[in-house]
Amino acid sequence: MTDKKETKKRKIAFPHMGTISYAWAAALRIIGCEPFIEPYTSKKTLSLGTKHAPEAICLPYKLILGNFIEAIEGGTDYVAMITSPGCCRLGEYGKCIENALHDLGYEAKYIELQLYDGIKGMYNFLKEASGKNNPLLFARAILIAILKVFVLDKLETTHSYYRAREVHQGDAEKHYLKCLKLVDETDTILGLKNAGKQIAQEMKKVEINPNKEVLHVDITGEIYVVNDEFSNQNIEKELGRMGVEVRRSLTVSSFLKDAIIPKIFRKGETHLQRADRLAKPYLMRDIGGDALECVSDVAYANERGIDGIIHLSPFTCMPEIMSQNIFPAMRENCEIPILPLILDEQTGRAGYITRIEAFVDLMRRRKRKRDLEIKQKDSETNEKNVVTN
Repeated sequence: MTDKKETKKRKIAFPHMGTISYAWAAALRIIGCEPFIEPYTSKKTLSLGTKHAPEAICLPYKLILGNFIEAIEGGTDYVAMITSPGCCRLGEYGKCIENALHDLGYEAKYIELQLYDGIKGMYNFLKEASGKNNPLLFARAILIAILKVFVLDKLETTHSYYRAREVHQGDAEKHYLKCLKLVDETDTILGLKNAGKQIAQEMKKVEINPNKEVLHVDITGEIYVVNDEFSNQNIEKELGRMGVEVRRSLTVSSFLKDAIIPKIFRKGETHLQRADRLAKPYLMRDIGGDALECVSDVAYANERGIDGIIHLSPFTCMPEIMSQNIFPAMRENCEIPILPLILDEQTGRAGYITRIEAFVDLMRRRKRKRDLEIKQKDSETNEKNVVTN
């Protein structure tokens, strides 16, 4: 007779951040664990995290702590947290959260994933999470998780394109949710390849207005609030409603290229490599968090002629405060409009949306003025050519 304790799957919970749960869940299923996906981050999550967190700590910490409290109360056996070295406080969050959960009397086991240890760090995490040591199984789990991240990030980009141009509001969202289900239901390489094709076909069903005046905006800032829709109060959806196509400068797939994927498998310039190249006139070294990337993202958006850039940062995040203070000095070389938004548990939605609407209005008037000037110059050039001939 088999012992029930031996056959019981370990329930492992992890913090929410955008669609990353789909990749986490796939890896855990492959290694024989049960992903415990607690309800997506909500006001209750924020309330729990804020209640048991230091007042001056940043928003991501409070939300992650709230995620774990909800997961443990829901019956998970393990909670998994990411950690990293460097200047960002993220490196200290793991132990702080572990201590906070212990002080609250929770007995769930705590596991850490060392981000900057690359494939080795992911391997060690899966080994600890599963209690196994199976290189082939872990290699498959890591590969599927990485592939899912890239498929999901591509889906987000496609969703943004259609959402900004949709004829019937909410149509793109409906098809997007169907595509998420397709990705979640497959844990094989072939399945993900087919899912990519099905996603393209599904999103094409959205009726769009190809002649609609669409603005293009890049979103940069601290990676958690950029990618988590609860943290940023669904800013991409709001911008899409206003006819704005959004591009995230910081994505999980871009992070994987820099921190996890070996150099021999990378194609083209990574986000961090571009940051080193473009941020140098304004910021000479990495000061922690995503500050270096944010400064370079402004220069990169300006270089591409983007209509505007929005910088999202959690309140008290020192690297992002530093990058915001560099933006004014960049105006000598960068003409792009920049909207800095600071987020915490006190951020009011009404004022937040008003600022976004005003920024979109500014970009639209600026774009029309620029287009009119180009049209006038072309007209003058044509007249001169006619006179000359």
